[in-house]
Amino acid sequence: MTDALNNSRFLKACRGEPVDRTPVWLMRQAGRYMQEYRDVRATTDFLGLCKTPELAAKVTLDAQRILGVDAAILFADLLPILEPLGLQLSYEEGEGPKIHNPVRTAADIDALKEEDPRQSMPFVGGAIEIIRRELPVDIPLIGFAGAPFTLAAYAIEGGASRNYIHAKTLMYSDPGAWAVLMEKLSGQIIEYLRAQIEWGVNAVQLFDSWVGCLSPGDYRAHVLPHVKRIIGAVRGKVPVIYFGTGTATLLTAMMEAQPDVLGIDWHTPLQRGWEVGAKSVQGNMDPVSLFAPRDVVLGKAQEVLDAAAGRDGHIFNLGHGILPKTPVDNVKALVDYVHEKSAR
Repeated sequence: MTDALNNSRFLKACRGEPVDRTPVWLMRQAGRYMQEYRDVRATTDFLGLCKTPELAAKVTLDAQRILGVDAAILFADLLPILEPLGLQLSYEEGEGPKIHNPVRTAADIDALKEEDPRQSMPFVGGAIEIIRRELPVDIPLIGFAGAPFTLAAYAIEGGASRNYIHAKTLMYSDPGAWAVLMEKLSGQIIEYLRAQIEWGVNAVQLFDSWVGCLSPGDYRAHVLPHVKRIIGAVRGKVPVIYFGTGTATLLTAMMEAQPDVLGIDWHTPLQRGWEVGAKSVQGNMDPVSLFAPRDVVLGKAQEVLDAAAGRDGHIFNLGHGILPKTPVDNVKALVDYVHEKSAR
């Protein structure tokens, strides 16, 4: 890694070091709210965009350049990693992802293949190579993967869910089969993150979008050992951010996996991250607040900066991804405001 990258404010904040300004990047910063993204998306379907390195690289680079954020995040999706295992994935317009052959039994789990993502997902490596070549020399690239509970829930439910009945029923009724599924997924996630690091990302985020549906006891028993295994397998190579939504009751347990950075959603006071022992904390403005008038948006940003209280190791982000139809000018104003008001 070059000195310019290593000394970037984002990577310094990941290490808990002092910075000249609070670094900011935004989950789903490349998305439908941005005209440049919609123009690219009009030429292909969603999976086509994810699997065409030149297009995935373009929307990644566009978002970083247009917003002026301190890190780019690879444009990809959590679920294509499930395809090489034998799951049939599609994205239905207006409905989101669908798994057409969901995993419901121990036999289904045993039938899942285990593939090296370096061979099964070369398009990700192709996108990373282009992005890293064209990004400014001091802007890090963040890679990511879905965390094992979230991927398991998608694989079992077959799509979005309100109560995760199939997933939690399998977890409760056949913990042995559940453990086998989590071990298979964790192995794939480890190799996928290692591959991204080899291809050139400078940090990785583990997204646990659905883990907030679990009690602390269930999280510790059925999920935490697998997250520990994943983070332990890549810790020390690049900084690891661990983020979930609805996780206010899980943060203490999540920190036992020893991520470098703990992501906080908008339901939870930002300072809880430091209270549970995180050295670096990411978050956590409500994404919906970006639809408000400009002065309200900037006031909400200031609330997050006030909660961080100038601590080293704060990375400004939303508490989840930017939503479609978010006003782009409000997003740009947010980034400029954070940089201006956090100058040391």
